[in-house]
Amino acid sequence: MPSSFGTTLRVTVFGQSHSEGIGCVVEGLPAGFGVDLDALAAFMARRAPGQGPWSTPRKEPDAVRVLSGLNVQGETCGAPLALAIMNTNTRSRDYDNLLAVPRPGHADFTAWAKWHGSQDVPGGGHFSGRLTAPLCAAGGIALQLLEEKGVRIRSHLAQVGSVRDERFSALDNSPESARALASQMERLATASPLPTIDPEAGRAMLDEIESARRDLDSVGGLVECVCCGLPAGVGSPMFDGIENTIARAAFGIPAVKGIEFGAGFGVAAMRGHEDNDPYVVRDGRCAPATNNAGGALGGISTGAPIVFRIAMKPTSSIAREQDSVDLTTMEPAKLRVHGRHDPCVAVRAVPVSEAVCALAVLDSWLSWPPEGEPLSLS
Repeated sequence: MPSSFGTTLRVTVFGQSHSEGIGCVVEGLPAGFGVDLDALAAFMARRAPGQGPWSTPRKEPDAVRVLSGLNVQGETCGAPLALAIMNTNTRSRDYDNLLAVPRPGHADFTAWAKWHGSQDVPGGGHFSGRLTAPLCAAGGIALQLLEEKGVRIRSHLAQVGSVRDERFSALDNSPESARALASQMERLATASPLPTIDPEAGRAMLDEIESARRDLDSVGGLVECVCCGLPAGVGSPMFDGIENTIARAAFGIPAVKGIEFGAGFGVAAMRGHEDNDPYVVRDGRCAPATNNAGGALGGISTGAPIVFRIAMKPTSSIAREQDSVDLTTMEPAKLRVHGRHDPCVAVRAVPVSEAVCALAVLDSWLSWPPEGEPLSLS
């Protein structure tokens, strides 16, 4: 079961939802970077479960333990960085009825088809959203390193059900748009209770989530992520493009079903003169005036913000009765899912999207930097 991604920056995730612990190993971090563990804990708290009616009531502290990779000064030392998070609040008995009857929409059946009963079922095993905690641990450190180099990444809950938040001001690459985007990112730093730019949209989303929960159901959503400050020239053509790298990491987030960059699927209704981003001279450099491309062309960054949206499906584990099959008898079966599950996984995917974006962008910068401009901590 391969659970690694990255080229120069290599991330491996390990553990299961109900195993003793979960974690990750990160190889390729530049040496000499001082990790702020308090800032990492604050970032992890944004993803942690049990924070409100929009998430599972399972409470986990998500405290990150550094096993290796830092020196006595708390700096990266060139060795692989190993991070562990203990599971402290598991209830495996809630999954007893799933040992033979797979949940519709979940990986229970495909895992059974691959491993014929040897897979770990409680909590979803290695397929669980619980595994996004070590992704956030690794990504939280990548975010700190990138911020030191002037790169800022922020996500928001762009849609839940039929309720939409305002979009990032990232498709116009003008100075005015950059100021508006910076303001949006600052507002998100204190957004509550949901990570939305417009507080009214957040309140309406809460109603949408609560309505689904009362119906013993769940609801999907969209998460929009923006990366500002990345210089032009990062990435590689074709299969190692910066969009490819981000997309591969993003599909490692359970429940992601689609991704689009910039104007995204909207380009299908455009003419070329509408979609093309004309160039201007800004601060003595060539820059795109608009950003329908979403910050990348030919797999290489343009210097405009990288902006993408991921579509999250509704949580597959719902309390409503569903049709399934008993795999031991191959007879039809009815299933009610017990346990503790998010009625909307998109909410907690917001910091996870920032984490995977940071890991993918940092990997691209380390692997394929602008000519003559490798990433340096000096």
